[in-house]
Amino acid sequence: MSEYLQLFMKVRIHPTLWIVIGIAVFTAHFTAVLMLLLTVFVHELGHAVAAQHFKWRIKSISLLPFGGTVETEEYGNKSLKEDCLVILAGPIQHVWLICLAYVLSSFSYVPYEMYQQFMYLNLAVLGFNLLPIWPLDGGKLLFMGLSLYRSFIDAHRLTLLFSTGFALLFLGLVNVIQPLNLNIWIISGFIAFSLGIEWKQRYYAFIRFLLERHYGRNSDLSVLKPIRVEESEQIHKVLEKFQRGCKHPVIILKNGKERGSLDENEVLHAYFSDKMTNVKIGDLLYSY
Repeated sequence: MSEYLQLFMKVRIHPTLWIVIGIAVFTAHFTAVLMLLLTVFVHELGHAVAAQHFKWRIKSISLLPFGGTVETEEYGNKSLKEDCLVILAGPIQHVWLICLAYVLSSFSYVPYEMYQQFMYLNLAVLGFNLLPIWPLDGGKLLFMGLSLYRSFIDAHRLTLLFSTGFALLFLGLVNVIQPLNLNIWIISGFIAFSLGIEWKQRYYAFIRFLLERHYGRNSDLSVLKPIRVEESEQIHKVLEKFQRGCKHPVIILKNGKERGSLDENEVLHAYFSDKMTNVKIGDLLYSY
């Protein structure tokens, strides 16, 4: 139990959030902002509790003026099922929050108008978070879905490209419906900034994914998926074929015929430990 209580020690409040709270007090919107913060906090705590249950390394739980994030030190090597449960643990919190608010309203513990407002906020946060846009929960689910069929680096790249398209479509629709909604423009700016940063750091994310596999911090890899490559293929091109949740024996071919094979750990060791970053994959056959 103590490990879950320690999650509260990792909560971080962004400085600009205090400004938003101050403005809410002076504009008589404090109750609405307080309900929104409660909704976001419980949502992020759902992610954090699920991550803690699976022994993920949690760095912080941040509350922002327009949402929240749970930052972990896991980089794509947990099982897809485990990752899915952690992602869905956030949205599922809105179900019991709405049910609890309904019960309290039914027994007149809270005014019906407050219940309606609270329900609207929960549905808005839930619906927005499930949009297929990175770094929202829907964007992470999109990444997981693509990871079932594509390599890590391809799934990540396609997720960011699809997210950009969905974000532009969403912004276009909102601009038609509510062109003067300041909150939407602020959130859109945050998403654009997040997508830009993630795109610039996409290869860095890929290297972190490989490093975790190299140091053995990946979960059990239940799917055996051989990678067949010509001996002239560069080692970094072979690594770009690595996929989440799969163990990769590397089958080396010469003119289409099998010449030998390497375990993925041998390829990772050569790349990271032996610094053989520019060699051909065929050169490793006699080294290991």
